Amino acid sequence: QVQLVESGGGLVQPGGSLRLSCAASGFSMGDYTFAWFRQAPGKEREGVACVSGTDGSTYYADSVKGRFTISRDNAKSTVYLQMNSLEPEDTAVYYCAADRFAGPELFTRERYPRRFFGSWGQGTQVTVSS
Repeated sequence: QVQLVESGGGLVQPGGSLRLSCAASGFSMGDYTFAWFRQAPGKEREGVACVSGTDGSTYYADSVKGRFTISRDNAKSTVYLQMNSLEPEDTAVYYCAADRFAGPELFTRERYPRRFFGSWGQGTQVTVSS
């Protein structure tokens, strides 16, 4: 059974950094695409970053380009989201998602890419505030 567990969230001041981790278990993650989504109160869940399981291609939302980096360590069954230069607007619950048949191109082609991801973690809260 696919299980995703996020960790690393917390309270950070504007301009600070956090690294989120997503530990995957119950499946071989090598062929899976992983993505990070976030949802702020009263807003839709939006895609933040994505990394392909086949060719390593990535996607970043415009709002996080140059500040966030998604990476994966298949040997450790873990996906990371390094977040730098955090802003109050980054405050949200961050979710890890995985799917074998999804890909980064969904984020530019589909209005609701989240619908193409079949496995989700429980989320981790990130709060950026002084």
